[in-house]
Amino acid sequence: MLYRNTPAEQLQTLEGIEQAIRQQTQELVLPQLGGFFIATTTATTEGYPRTLKSILGTLCITNRQAERLQVKAGTQISPMLERCCLRVSANVSYQHTADDIELFTGMRVSAKTQQRLVQRQSFESPPLEEVVEEVSIDGGTVRLIVEPGEEPQWKQYKAVHLSPEKIHGAWLDDNPALLEWLNEQTFSAVVTCLGDGHDGIWNLFNQMKGEVERREILDWYHLMENLEKVGGSLQRLAQARSLLWQGKVDETLALFESCQHHQAHCFCQYLRKHHHRIINYDYLQAQGICSIGSGAVESTVKQIDRRLKISGARWKTEHVPNVLAHRCAYLNNQL
Repeated sequence: MLYRNTPAEQLQTLEGIEQAIRQQTQELVLPQLGGFFIATTTATTEGYPRTLKSILGTLCITNRQAERLQVKAGTQISPMLERCCLRVSANVSYQHTADDIELFTGMRVSAKTQQRLVQRQSFESPPLEEVVEEVSIDGGTVRLIVEPGEEPQWKQYKAVHLSPEKIHGAWLDDNPALLEWLNEQTFSAVVTCLGDGHDGIWNLFNQMKGEVERREILDWYHLMENLEKVGGSLQRLAQARSLLWQGKVDETLALFESCQHHQAHCFCQYLRKHHHRIINYDYLQAQGICSIGSGAVESTVKQIDRRLKISGARWKTEHVPNVLAHRCAYLNNQL
């Protein structure tokens, strides 16, 4: 019957056959199977009827059945299809989400519905079950909607990465909320704090609860980026790299004492400012004591920007915190 009801042009390719079978089973077969499973599991058919879009097609379910199966009141999308929508919309624009969900599941959920679905979610920060050994913080920016004719406006957010559980979090211009969440965690006797040279990062670390002993480490790769900006003698740069790898800041400063270039002067100021954060990277890495770079949180920022900085995207200020939480929930495998 399914074969006879399939247009001949759809049977010319395997892709066409796949789509035809999925479409017809979602319309004619799977809803019947779903209805049987629902009625048998809940042992009731009482209550007023509801219609849900699901990966099985369009399901008819009563409010009594929905209560027993933990389906939220008022929703028209099944939990599994909702989860698919949230995961895809964490990566791409809502319009693309609508197209992708239709391709992946065969069900059409409009872009507006996708947006409302995300906005009404409450993405809670996940509780940590392990003691936190490392904290890294970095920042990113998001472009906000402005009135016509006004200059583009960008606002900063902060992202946090906790190890060893690899938990991500992000807050838009809300350092108190970030610190409140951070100080709720259980830390090891010595917690490693990783960051680049930005003052705002270290100011946040300084506001962690007082009983925590911090091992502050300047990101090795950020340090090397600043070294490369100095330019000049390749031999001197190689010597500086070797000395800094051993944490020998004073010896590195001596290398650039006679250098009059502005970049060298700036680099020396940078070294003096972060002197106590430039440690023996070689020893820490060889002994496997802790990380020497904040790549984990930088990756988090890049993952968040993948959603926020879609070409041409601009955001309302009130929507950004929800999008940040949505993306972090995806990164934390909560979706």
